Amino acid sequence: MEGLGKKYDKAREMRSQRVKQIFVLVSIVSFAGSTAFGIGKLFLEGLNRPRLVPAQTVKELSLADEERGYELVLHREPENQTALEGLADVRMRMGNNKGAVEPLEKLVKLHRDRADYKVLLGRVKGK
Repeated sequence: MEGLGKKYDKAREMRSQRVKQIFVLVSIVSFAGSTAFGIGKLFLEGLNRPRLVPAQTVKELSLADEERGYELVLHREPENQTALEGLADVRMRMGNNKGAVEPLEKLVKLHRDRADYKVLLGRVKGK
């Protein structure tokens, strides 16, 4: 009987060793997989990082946004002096002198006493 008990203990110990080996193997594979996944994600994010927009493009975008803002104000309040001045200024900074003529003409019409509007309109028209 004693031989049977030793065989049983040996078999039990071998099963225990086998379970430990499987557990260690699964742990190693899991660790390696998660590490590889993290590194892969890091590299992919680096490759897909959005490129920086040149400063000139950002300036043009902000001027266009500013122009749209003034146009919205003028849609609600067509004779708003500040919005007309701003729209004319933004369009001139964008190099759109033809687009600046309309708000300047409106300013001259609304404020006939302001010589600076007349001078600016003359410059924009090229007179």
